[in-house]
Amino acid sequence: MRILVTGGAGFIGSALCRHLLLELGCDVLNVDKLTYAANPASLAEVAALPSYRFLHADICTHADMASAFATFAPEGVVHLAAESHVDRSITGSEAFVRTNVMGTHSLLEAARTYWTGLSGDARDRFRFLHVSTDEVYGSLGPHGLFREDTPYDPSSPYAASKAAADHLAMAWHRTYGLPVLVSNCSNNYGPRQFPEKLIPLTILNALEGRNLPVYGAGSNVRDWLHVEDHARALHAILTRGRPGRSYNVGARAERTNLEVVTRICAALDRLIPQGAPHSRLIAFVPDRPGHDLRYAIDAARIENELGWRPCIGFDEGLERTIRWYIDNPGWWRPLREKVYGGERLGLGGTASGTMS
Repeated sequence: MRILVTGGAGFIGSALCRHLLLELGCDVLNVDKLTYAANPASLAEVAALPSYRFLHADICTHADMASAFATFAPEGVVHLAAESHVDRSITGSEAFVRTNVMGTHSLLEAARTYWTGLSGDARDRFRFLHVSTDEVYGSLGPHGLFREDTPYDPSSPYAASKAAADHLAMAWHRTYGLPVLVSNCSNNYGPRQFPEKLIPLTILNALEGRNLPVYGAGSNVRDWLHVEDHARALHAILTRGRPGRSYNVGARAERTNLEVVTRICAALDRLIPQGAPHSRLIAFVPDRPGHDLRYAIDAARIENELGWRPCIGFDEGLERTIRWYIDNPGWWRPLREKVYGGERLGLGGTASGTMS
């Protein structure tokens, strides 16, 4: 299968590219602007494969997207390119609106033009998967789960931009018949994640003996999904999902932020003991504006309709992730030194932070 992946040099995108190329034997065109969070090193395993192509381009540039479709002739699209960090959206919302909303519009139009020109089996087989987040649903209380029919209620500029993109994608299906699918996933983690997110930031700060910032009391809850399980889910949705339908992807692995940080500290105490517990580095900091209390996914639809299940439990996945960062300083150290050093981000005038 020939699949065009946008944002394929990012965390989730690179995991998907590796899965498609190394495990499924697909042909892949990776379209990526190579912003700060992209890392070509994450694609080192596949970069030389004849089935892999890379296009350095901005999805907002319609002519480049139209050319990519015409030249590569994909059978499917997985649209992952997005500005994705909530804290950065609080102090720099314009980039999120441009990439997540206008970029999605540009890509949908390029896909529609390409798809309209197809005929027969090629037209019937084509699929466009727009990858989104559970943050579009807003905040849950202590009970309940996000379902595909949960009303949208985004809290942050990031979530609002993704919600707008979701609505555009579905509108292109309903108005033009473009075979669009939407996925909404919970928090991803795993190797090669840019170190502004909770888990890699905590690991790297702990390795360097720096404070481990935890928002508020650390009571915010997230459902954690290993990125390799997510990559498998995306392929399942693209190839077996029903156009015009959305699929929530989660691993039923709810943890508070404080519990995640504490588990990382305990693992590091065991793996690289330093004579004092790493938990001594935990520092409670002012919460960020609009910080949703809890996210939790009901993944029954993708489980029942498509037969997907997460394979990597949170404890196993977290241990593997910690070991990967310990063993691969060559991947993350240039990022810490030249791109993002772990400073707090995004406060919109009151406080700032880096936690999910």
